Amino acid sequence: MLLQRIGPVPSHDLFVGLGVAVAVVVFVAEARRRGQTDERLIYVVAGALVGGALLMRLGTWAQHVDLRDNATLAEQWLYGNRSILGGLVGAWLGVHVAKRICRYPFRTGDLFAPAVALGMAVGRVGCFLTELPGTPTDLPWAVHGRHPSFLYEIAFHLAAFLVLWLWLRHADLPAGTTFVWYVAAYGVFRFLVEFVRGNEVAWMGLTRPQLFLLCTIPLVLLRIGVQVHRGAYRGLRPAVGAEVPA
Repeated sequence: MLLQRIGPVPSHDLFVGLGVAVAVVVFVAEARRRGQTDERLIYVVAGALVGGALLMRLGTWAQHVDLRDNATLAEQWLYGNRSILGGLVGAWLGVHVAKRICRYPFRTGDLFAPAVALGMAVGRVGCFLTELPGTPTDLPWAVHGRHPSFLYEIAFHLAAFLVLWLWLRHADLPAGTTFVWYVAAYGVFRFLVEFVRGNEVAWMGLTRPQLFLLCTIPLVLLRIGVQVHRGAYRGLRPAVGAEVPA
């Protein structure tokens, strides 16, 4: 049974809001740990939030090749599906636009990576409570006879957060690396989990998110491959002087 509201508050909106709040707290904590306390970071975070909100709402607008068959932008904003992938792309674009506007020169991916991972884990609880969980299955962990695909995703993001927080944030890596790795790992995971999500098949047995990921994952993996070729990850060890939890 779906739980659309918790008291007077829509469940999905509640957990998305909590996810954003958690992400901001983690971002601030990591920025302080790294000594990045420039006031312009406020504008960078604002850019991420605005860009993420816009494309999360509008990212699924182009459902049909014939644009006349799509909803108007107003209808899409009010009633359209929300897209996590669209939100991530929007946040990425929003960060880059904000950095250009306020002239913030440093990479921020390492600040966003653990924050986004934990925020996504919290936000997906809202999806689990309000949406059909996945395709039918008779597995013992099924929820109402369906794959709990959102629980799979929550588990992925929690595991990613732990890896980022306990290990990779202390490693001697090029700036921004952890966010690139997180996005690559999530892209591959999301492509695979789509097979049990139950989303509409759009073409050749693949859903729209899978088609989007087929175009974007290779670009991210190519970037990682180039960095590997250049030897950028040879320092994959705790940085000198970093405090690594026992």
